[in-house]
Amino acid sequence: MSRAFSAFRCPLCKGPLLAVGRSLRCPAGHSFDQAAEGYVNLLPVNARRAKDPGDSKEMVAARRRFLQAGHYGPFGPALGELCLALAQTARDPHSPHILDAGCGEGWYSRQAAAALTAAGLCPEMAGYDLSKPAVRLAAKAQPEAAFAVAGSFAAPVADGWADVILNIFSPMAREEFLRVLAPGGALVYAVPGPRHLFGLKQVLYDTPYENPCRPVEYPGFVREAERAVQGTIRLEGGAIQDLFAMTPYYWKTPKEGAERLAKLEVLQTEIEFRFVIYRKQG
Repeated sequence: MSRAFSAFRCPLCKGPLLAVGRSLRCPAGHSFDQAAEGYVNLLPVNARRAKDPGDSKEMVAARRRFLQAGHYGPFGPALGELCLALAQTARDPHSPHILDAGCGEGWYSRQAAAALTAAGLCPEMAGYDLSKPAVRLAAKAQPEAAFAVAGSFAAPVADGWADVILNIFSPMAREEFLRVLAPGGALVYAVPGPRHLFGLKQVLYDTPYENPCRPVEYPGFVREAERAVQGTIRLEGGAIQDLFAMTPYYWKTPKEGAERLAKLEVLQTEIEFRFVIYRKQG
């Protein structure tokens, strides 16, 4: 098993997990087997709000096609640069612990790992997501990292393990993030900029709207910096529906808007991420 599996703790008793063959076991005897793809399932049955929580296999496949096609290309290098800078303040700058919370199929985790290894560092990468199809793809694509099926609000991660948490378009689990971050650790919180996917919303809605853009403070964190990354993309054919399927708009768009989008052959839209850096106090 990857050494990064030391990031995880038992989701049942919160005890440490040790690798025993292809399983993780805690002192209380709870055991979690590593799947063929390399991940472990640390989501207790009684913690699932649905039979198959998280993004569906179809949504995960759409996101994977979209990201691998390079449509969000500007965001990968920017995230890598941020992680490289934040690694300098890690407990061991040569081997920072990076946790991808809500990792999806692992595209952002791979961007961060690529930047760190290219700079000669040896990061320990771990990630989790509620979606088993997503975690399966993440583990296959990045076998040197450790991935688990789990959720952010009861993260099976050891106290203080992470030097940096990546939270890309995922819920803000403030208390858990504070717990799993080392003293002085950093959170990279990516949120949509005001004009992110505005061209898409112009098709879907009669009255498109800009995303709110206001600084948010979270107790226990100090807002340290922010970096905005923008671009414009032109999509054709199936890439348009892939984008639609990987966004929240897929679930809340009126039927008429979805029908307009389905007839579209070309879509041009702005893309904009705000990477907000929060530092754990104390």
